[in-house]
Amino acid sequence: MEGNTVLIGKKPVMNYVLAGLTLIQNGADVINIKARGRAISKAVDVAQIITKRFATDVTVKGIDINTEQVKSVETGNLNNVSSMEIHLTK
Repeated sequence: MEGNTVLIGKKPVMNYVLAGLTLIQNGADVINIKARGRAISKAVDVAQIITKRFATDVTVKGIDINTEQVKSVETGNLNNVSSMEIHLTK
């Protein structure tokens, strides 16, 4: 995994915004925001807060959507989980 990637999970949105802004301040030209399943909406929120509020010179370069197969812990079956990656650039 690249060093300019923010993985979205269960923490509050502003934690991920701060991580993205830190990457920008450290000189990253491209930031990738990755999320799966229910966290996708939080990833969209993070991207919008970064581009509209804090770093207006950053724009959305592209969005990749995908479906990943994840093995269930309880049943052992393979489940399809949606995933999304948002690419932000200066």
